[in-house]
Amino acid sequence: MEAALHIMGGKWKGVILYHLFKDGTLRFSELQRFMPSINQRLLTKQLRELEEDGLVVREVFPVVPPRVEYSLSEEGRELNKLVLDLSIWGRQWLERRGLKTAVEEDLDELRRVLGDAK
Repeated sequence: MEAALHIMGGKWKGVILYHLFKDGTLRFSELQRFMPSINQRLLTKQLRELEEDGLVVREVFPVVPPRVEYSLSEEGRELNKLVLDLSIWGRQWLERRGLKTAVEEDLDELRRVLGDAK
């Protein structure tokens, strides 16, 4: 449990993994758009840690300006069900308390994605 929480620790790692699963391969700027509350420095740090832990693959394309894309590794894809289950649980927790998230997502769509991930 400690190893899992260490790797997934922090506010943003789970969110990054969620978007990479849900939205596929993303560029840095696309990840930033999905998470407007995170600053560039912290997003870079979290992505580097996920890459070091083997959950995210960073691909740099030799073009000007440089293009960098992030995707889930095989190990990262193993977390898909866990990450989506947490997302659904969190959304339901908020709804039971009459709270809303900054971005309203369709629970049925999340469940469909989760069903595809099995």
